[in-house]
Amino acid sequence: MGKVKVGSAWPLGSSITPSGVNFSIAAPHATNLELLIFQNENDDFPVETIKLDQKHRSGDYWHVEIEGLKEGTLYGYKVFTHENKEKFVDLVLDPCARAITGWCKYVRNHKEVIPKSYSHFLKGVVTNRDYFDFKSYPRPKHDWNKTIIYELHVGGFTKSPDSKVSDSKKGTFIGLIEKIPYLKNIGITSIELLPVFAFDAYDAPDGLQNYWGYSPINWFTPHQDYVTGYDPLEARSQFKKFVEISHDNGIEVLIDVVYNHTTEGNENGPSISWKNFGPKTYYHQDENKKYLDVSGCGNSIAANRPLVRTLILESLKCWAVELGVDGFRFDLGIALSRGENLIPLEAPPLFEEIESDPQLSDVKLISE
Repeated sequence: MGKVKVGSAWPLGSSITPSGVNFSIAAPHATNLELLIFQNENDDFPVETIKLDQKHRSGDYWHVEIEGLKEGTLYGYKVFTHENKEKFVDLVLDPCARAITGWCKYVRNHKEVIPKSYSHFLKGVVTNRDYFDFKSYPRPKHDWNKTIIYELHVGGFTKSPDSKVSDSKKGTFIGLIEKIPYLKNIGITSIELLPVFAFDAYDAPDGLQNYWGYSPINWFTPHQDYVTGYDPLEARSQFKKFVEISHDNGIEVLIDVVYNHTTEGNENGPSISWKNFGPKTYYHQDENKKYLDVSGCGNSIAANRPLVRTLILESLKCWAVELGVDGFRFDLGIALSRGENLIPLEAPPLFEEIESDPQLSDVKLISE
């Protein structure tokens, strides 16, 4: 690891620079932060810890640039607030991480883990942010009145032996590529994928697993179980390849997006990412810090707040501009129209900002 520099508040997340990697994260309630760098995904402790003081803060954002780091670097944060001053605090997953690792030893409820180490926490992975090659694989842009959408579940669509997809590719983005001729032949114009954001399969009753994916752990990373192999950097490239082949065949790719709640649940749920940034940053809560729930899933995202809207917009542009997605179907989209105390807003700012963003001007938008 080389020289530690102040860095920049933009772009959010981890981004590769000419000399290393810049890290930026929104943490308005933090008193100080630490950036932890890991050698391997299951390491108990980091190989480097960088303490961020006030010179690394610009408004609500904390940032640092570290020379010598590169794509594939594993990292996480420790966020200290007035309410959380313990020496050992949870390793916080970057909400803007575009790749995630640590799934093999991941434990959903860290209170059940006795050893004070970081081997059971998920870690972000530095990736490139190359834009999708729309010149070679342009959007099909079917008119609405000629759009025929086929909704499918990535994990289930090719699982059957009748799918004739090779075993190693069943239930993956790459496996779906083998079914594109079939989908094209039946006359559809657009594929809508049920949730493909990285989700927590353990967010389910004991003895069961979460199958459908309406339990996001992150809004930027393709779900690892839909990837062939275990390289976290492959998730983006394999998803991109699926979109490229779809576009080559005149088929749009839409995705079902879950921004109305997260896998962290209510006050009894785990603290994996968003919860660690202090009260009322990302979630609607009452004066007693109880989570308000309009989603029926334990919490409700406060999409009326500027920091939250920025994160959602960045996620949408990640999928649309970097990964080539042609449209979005917003799960419980109406929940994103709530203001403080869950009061419905006449003009929800998130919807206005999506509509006015030029990088999202040519994608299809569907709301539940």
